[in-house]
Amino acid sequence: MLDVLSVIIPTRNEAALIGAFLADLPERLELVVVDASDDDTPAIIERLRPRNTQVIRSPAGIAEAREIGAAAARGDWLLFSDADVRFAPGYFDRIQRYAAADAVYGPKYATTAYRWYSHAFTRGQRLAHMLGLPAASGSNMAVRRRILDAVGGFRRDLPVNEDSELFLRLAHRGYRIVFAPDLAVHSLDDRRLRRGAARKLLHSTARCALIALGLRMPLPQRLLRHDWGYWGAPRR
Repeated sequence: MLDVLSVIIPTRNEAALIGAFLADLPERLELVVVDASDDDTPAIIERLRPRNTQVIRSPAGIAEAREIGAAAARGDWLLFSDADVRFAPGYFDRIQRYAAADAVYGPKYATTAYRWYSHAFTRGQRLAHMLGLPAASGSNMAVRRRILDAVGGFRRDLPVNEDSELFLRLAHRGYRIVFAPDLAVHSLDDRRLRRGAARKLLHSTARCALIALGLRMPLPQRLLRHDWGYWGAPRR
């Protein structure tokens, strides 16, 4: 699977963290970065990982950045992640176990300062998946290219939760999605949680519930096209 896997990340001013992210990637994997930085992030990437790496400069929003990366990638499998995480040891050996799925996602663990959040979020992922509602995180999810193309890719009009929306849509259309607890990523920076962990958890839960409902009945799309104050400040 590693021979047909591409890793795609959006970046914006990740100079402090990108080195740790890059250190976990096998050299043979293709990396596609869609970058909107005004710091040294692209230069650091090009210096630390000159091979099998594309850096595409674009001011695109998160959903469009993922789409740009997917279009540029060569792999049959597309692994979407973020620059502020590290992959658990053995991640890229274990992901090959899931080659028969249409899509796969795993947990994202916060730092020890927010251990309670990690437990709550991961338990919620398990329960939601059992109910047929995959709660995927854009930091840790992979999908076959042909499947992504078949469903029309990410919803570019969503300012947030474009990751969960994609996997909920895949499930609604009957694709085989696997939740893989052994495919974990670990956060390097809990900046979003520091702005209110409980608020973030409630925000994500409510929006995903609306997205799932909207796949089954008409809803005013303005409910989803606004971020409900999630960013609170200019996006990173």
